[in-house]
Amino acid sequence: MSTLIPLELIERRIFVLRGEKVLVDRHLAEMYGIETRVFNQAVKRNLERFPSEFMFQVTKEERDQVITVCDDLAPLKYARTTPYVFTEYGVAMLSSILKSKRAIQVNIEIIKAFVQLRNMMISHKNMKKKIEEMEAKYDEQFQVVFQALRQLLDEEEKPKRKIGF
Repeated sequence: MSTLIPLELIERRIFVLRGEKVLVDRHLAEMYGIETRVFNQAVKRNLERFPSEFMFQVTKEERDQVITVCDDLAPLKYARTTPYVFTEYGVAMLSSILKSKRAIQVNIEIIKAFVQLRNMMISHKNMKKKIEEMEAKYDEQFQVVFQALRQLLDEEEKPKRKIGF
């Protein structure tokens, strides 16, 4: 079975906000094949299913940050309201209110993307731990190699500099 939406596209649309990996309502609506307005209406009719750890509305500052990360969201800059973002839990809950076959298939692909990102992060942490263990075990002749590996791993962990003023 071919995927409805490429996993790479979903992964590019997931970003971190308030320490959570999230997707913007506009991107989700597009993936589900419905208007953002209709998508948000369905969510608002079922707000009790979406506590703050499942979904939240971004601030104007966060919206501006999101726009710099996702060029296709530039029209949000002039919108009257700020968008909602959904965590992995929120996306899973969407399957209970969006019942079309497309919605079910899209949900499966999005959950796979979240899981793959989580596994990559765990793998990265495990690799760093193994290198530290090897470093403690081997003598000084390998210190240059370990130092280079540590620099590579530490560069990936540093948060990216915020864009803007």
